[in-house]
Amino acid sequence: MTDVTTDREARALAIAGHGTLDAALAAGAIPPRVDLTLSEAVVLGLLRQGVTRYVGIFGHGSTDVAEVLRVYQKHGVLRTYPVRNEVEAAHAATALRWVTGEQAAVITSIGPGALQALAGSLAAASDGIGVWHLYADETTQAEGPNMQEIPGDRQERFLRLCSEMGPAYTLHTPEALPEALRRGLNAVDHPHRARPFFLLLPINTQPGLLTRFALDSLPTGHPPPLGAALDAGRYDDAARTLLGADRVVVRVGGGARGAGPQIAELLDLVDGFAVTSPIALGTLPYAHPRNQGVGGSKGSISGNHAMENADLLLAIGSRAVCQSDMSRTGYPQVDRVININTDPDAAMHYARTLALVGDAAPTLDGLIGALRRLGAQPHGLDSAWARANTDAKVAWEAFKAKRYENPRLRDDVWQREVLTQPAVLRTVGDWARERDAVTFFDAGDVQANGFQANEDDRLGRTFTETGASYMGFATSALLSSALADRSFYAVAMTGDGSFTMNPQALIDGVQHGARGVVVLLDNRRQGAISSLQRAQYGTDYGTNDQVEVDYVAWAAAVGGVRALHGGYTEDELRAALDQAYAHDGVALIHVPVYFGEDPLGGFGSFGRWNVGSWVASTQELRKGMTI
Repeated sequence: MTDVTTDREARALAIAGHGTLDAALAAGAIPPRVDLTLSEAVVLGLLRQGVTRYVGIFGHGSTDVAEVLRVYQKHGVLRTYPVRNEVEAAHAATALRWVTGEQAAVITSIGPGALQALAGSLAAASDGIGVWHLYADETTQAEGPNMQEIPGDRQERFLRLCSEMGPAYTLHTPEALPEALRRGLNAVDHPHRARPFFLLLPINTQPGLLTRFALDSLPTGHPPPLGAALDAGRYDDAARTLLGADRVVVRVGGGARGAGPQIAELLDLVDGFAVTSPIALGTLPYAHPRNQGVGGSKGSISGNHAMENADLLLAIGSRAVCQSDMSRTGYPQVDRVININTDPDAAMHYARTLALVGDAAPTLDGLIGALRRLGAQPHGLDSAWARANTDAKVAWEAFKAKRYENPRLRDDVWQREVLTQPAVLRTVGDWARERDAVTFFDAGDVQANGFQANEDDRLGRTFTETGASYMGFATSALLSSALADRSFYAVAMTGDGSFTMNPQALIDGVQHGARGVVVLLDNRRQGAISSLQRAQYGTDYGTNDQVEVDYVAWAAAVGGVRALHGGYTEDELRAALDQAYAHDGVALIHVPVYFGEDPLGGFGSFGRWNVGSWVASTQELRKGMTI
């Protein structure tokens, strides 16, 4: 047996010199069969899949993997980004994959750290983002309880727990690595239902030796997309159904994000109007005359008008999340559904459905072809349905404009006039578009008001984590600007409640060279829940506090962070944004914002939701639905 440590250095040098593992193998710089530890084999396997970044926290459960990463980073093959919270690590890796397509693996020790990262993986699992999660696990020798394991007497408890979130594999046997990596590749690179993959590394198998291991057995490649839905006459059936309807609404979900041109063409052919999910903003430019904006329990006047009055629903890549389809009461007049989805369960979600199971873009191409064969021609905006939706969009624009025209209101907490959330969101949104920045929205009223205010003209401007609605996501996502090869300026829109979930991202952002700004909208409460409580019960409870926090001083205490006050006018806020942008690093802008009963302070709600005091009426309406 060779000296594994010496050979590890040589392998790292060879890969650095040739650019990739495959190139080093092809050149003979690394022999096809080698002796190496399981930890190094994992790193090489992920390297072959394009994973060159690791973000997380090491502990006693991951010292062997850390040593491998140290050697490979020394030679420039990969890089590790130590952070101060595993939830933050999960969010940063998710944001990196979401924005740029680049991969970072989350790595933790055993026990609490793994559980933190597992909780953070909910965002990736909910939004369809593929991320590798590497967790240390208890030893396989059963010598007794391991520190930080899940207490109890059942085997593989972490595997059971992780498997509830997504596919998982325990490397109890080192030789199973190629199969584990193949399963992981199929999960994180799935073309339609990407998910986190949880690779559990028992403490004692990490340094275990694999002898004469065939490096070419490490899997590579990508799972192919499904392609267009099977025809068998279904396209013609769907086309006839669409042409026979009077009022077509098209729900644009996350699975439709690559099909904007096809959606625009189809809308004209069927005189349809689009309602977008928050995750799909920019798929169709907001200014498109057939884009009604967001719909749902926190939708828009125009989006909800289209949902309430349509007689046919064409759903594209949508999961029909509770708020988006108003707890399945969003389409009270619809009696037929055409559903395009790669997931048969999602495609058959509604009753009276004609399902087309396939990729959105090629399936829409087939449907457009069927429509044209049946004589469909582009419509103008002169039908009764078109005029009604156009009027609703005008009403929504006027509704927003009234709030923008009244950007300041007197607030009881701040004892002065402060900016409203609509004013802040419009100011920051315009500023970010001018600089081609990437904006992340945190959970809560910042997120909800944010997607209502959104006017994206293309995909990739804003990322709204509505799948899990995870507080602290936006600030953590700021770190992804440091991880990315394709650099971008990040804007994290967050509230005071969400920011305090993951404030350590400021420290890690400075440490790793992030560039962006946290815009902290402070209303001294969890505003989304306070508003919901007031709407349902007339008062809020347990969602605000009396603790004054100097967020500027807090941020300024972190060396390298530019801490600014956003002021009390739009001009002052824009000036602060310019100062933040001029800073080559991380900045934070604290903006006091209004909370209260004045309707000009927010964008309001226009739909239903099966929660709280609304349950009885929502469920009663649901009984009469035919889909």
